[in-house]
Amino acid sequence: MPVYKRILDLFEAEGIKTLFGIPDPNFVHLFLEAERRGWTVVSPHHEAAAGFMAEAATRITGKPALAIGTLGPGMANMMPAIQCCKVENSPVIFMGGQRARITERRVRRGRIQFVRQEPMIEDSVKYSASIEYADQTDEIIREAIRVSMSGTPGPSYIEYPHHTVLEELDVPEALPPHRYRLTMQGADGDRVAEAAEMIAKAKNPIILAGHAVYTSKSGAAVKELALKIGAPVIQTSGGTAFIEGIEDRTFPYGFSEVSIDAVVESDLCIALGTELGEPSHYGRWRHWVDNEANRKWIYVQQDPTAIGVNREIDCPLVGDLRAVVPQLVRALEGKTLPGHPRLEEFIKGDAQQIKDLDEESQTRDDGTGNVAMNTARFVVEATKAFPKDGIMIRDGGATVIYTWTYNQAKPHDVIWNQNYGHIGTGLPYATGAMLADQAATGKVRPGMLVTSDSSFLFHIGELEVAVRKNLPLVCVVGVDFQWGLEVGIYRSTFGTGTNEAGVHWSDKVRFDKIAEGFGAHGDYITDAADIGPAIRKAYERGGPTVIHVKIDPVANAEDKPQYSEFRTWYAEGTQ
Repeated sequence: MPVYKRILDLFEAEGIKTLFGIPDPNFVHLFLEAERRGWTVVSPHHEAAAGFMAEAATRITGKPALAIGTLGPGMANMMPAIQCCKVENSPVIFMGGQRARITERRVRRGRIQFVRQEPMIEDSVKYSASIEYADQTDEIIREAIRVSMSGTPGPSYIEYPHHTVLEELDVPEALPPHRYRLTMQGADGDRVAEAAEMIAKAKNPIILAGHAVYTSKSGAAVKELALKIGAPVIQTSGGTAFIEGIEDRTFPYGFSEVSIDAVVESDLCIALGTELGEPSHYGRWRHWVDNEANRKWIYVQQDPTAIGVNREIDCPLVGDLRAVVPQLVRALEGKTLPGHPRLEEFIKGDAQQIKDLDEESQTRDDGTGNVAMNTARFVVEATKAFPKDGIMIRDGGATVIYTWTYNQAKPHDVIWNQNYGHIGTGLPYATGAMLADQAATGKVRPGMLVTSDSSFLFHIGELEVAVRKNLPLVCVVGVDFQWGLEVGIYRSTFGTGTNEAGVHWSDKVRFDKIAEGFGAHGDYITDAADIGPAIRKAYERGGPTVIHVKIDPVANAEDKPQYSEFRTWYAEGTQ
């Protein structure tokens, strides 16, 4: 067996069936073989996009993913995605081509398409290695996956020098994951029993659900726990996907009024798969300050070094959410659990807030009568038309801030970039998530990208991938021809009327026309009432659609809802 076939065997053993990248001579054999085996093979138009596609694949499947980069400039182009995966805790395995070692190690000047890649990459990954000899293939790929999936997940890098490409191996069947790495790690039994007693004694328990609840695919287990203890679920800003069946008792931290009441009154917080980072105020200041003396903490975390870093923990449960949450459910059997006394009140209050925000948005400018549309109307009308079984992808700056407040949908799959704040990921996230989901499930589900013009331009070339794969993707783009957040910063810093250097751009761009040039459908909308019908028609028609929605640049820059809450994320409110 040649090395490239063994590489595919090892990834197939992990359930991986998608491959993202632009093949160079090192990878053409691997790409051809992957497609022959029925893999979904996707070549984007920029290597960074390949990395973002793979990152989205890890999020929606709960498995590691594979991204390929051409030697030299290809791997340099991939660095934004590698760094993003590091900060976003995404277990993507990046493989990079490289010149044969005999060429690399010669003392020469003027070599073509060559740079030493490992020194450039190794500080941005959890593990870095090179397959120098054919018989290292198994151990290096397994170690990359093992390290990427252990503790706090993250990316790994494997170099693939040309001299190993066609070397032969005599190897047994590839091992399943549980045979070579720790999977489904449970927590210590005594600590689980202790946690169950704390839950039974709590009067106002809450569950704080982090990003890992979604990426580990633990939603069903968390639902069972939430129903058993009768607790509201508070979403961190990174864990914004709703769990099917408990949407009504799930509230965004800080942006839902009842979430603040639930946090303040809580006497027990069960934190699941969250770093307890700045957007959650480390679980110890702002909304957490009141009642801090009476609140206990149970923390389920796979990485033991995270315990007690951002705040003190009463009962740490170290292990995989997929194993630990069911342990907790079993430990609660037979215990009297009265449930949170205000849960029904919270459910009604949050539903009313969402309805009130919809009604309040109707008083905003709607794009008629030569008055530009307010971003709140844009977000409300777009998210009201979100398909029930869809995948929501979010991108942008000011637009995302509006979405935190005015979102009318409760999607079960949400792909976006929180920790790193890397705008421009939306299109590759959308294509990567939709294609990986299709490869894993065999179903074609609709996707909606809610974004803004500046972010959409980063990787607009990836529209061609959506067209090539005929994805039912609707991109709803709020257009104000500026960097909205940065315009707002200029005005808040220096006042209106000052020079706003570097934040405005041409108002001649038409995203609907660009879409048509790629072979997608395009719509141009100025009236808020036309957004929903355009989205519904797009899904009926099939294939990708870009909807250019003209929004008010002044409101987008200056009238950002709950911006003061967002500002508290940065360095404990001090920037």
